[in-house]
Amino acid sequence: VACLIRVPSEVVKQRAQVSPSSSTLRILSHTLYHEGIQGLYRGYKSTVLREIPFSLVQFPLWESLKDLWSWKQGHVVDSWQSAVCGAFAGGFAAAVTTPLDVAKTRIMLAKAGSSNARGNVLAALGGIWRTQGLPGLFAGVVPRMAAISLGGFIFLGTYEKTRQLLL
Repeated sequence: VACLIRVPSEVVKQRAQVSPSSSTLRILSHTLYHEGIQGLYRGYKSTVLREIPFSLVQFPLWESLKDLWSWKQGHVVDSWQSAVCGAFAGGFAAAVTTPLDVAKTRIMLAKAGSSNARGNVLAALGGIWRTQGLPGLFAGVVPRMAAISLGGFIFLGTYEKTRQLLL
């Protein structure tokens, strides 16, 4: 459900990043005029297909790391320790799902009518593999890991602190 909001903003953001001379409003109106509402939702399926495995890695790893740290120190982790676990879990999940993120980005930025614009994640991954190999599939892995690790630290640490205050 969050992707219903996230995907259109991501499409406009990514197109603005590759076309910095165009305003956000111009990119939005251009997309709607030339592609319709479907243009704003290009990459919806690939975004969902990235988010599900990401969450299936991040959250169980976060909980496992908190349990391990709690066991080692003999008491429940503090919120800052939970934040550290969240940063590691987020960074790891980001790393292993980077190929799905690269495919999603290619789909969102593809020219209307091109093969990538159809949104086939496996075809996009195959094309990246054939033309760029493993480095292409992991393009941007370090900044993605850094950003998501920071987010995991802040969001999961804040979540844990709020949970501790409320319970």
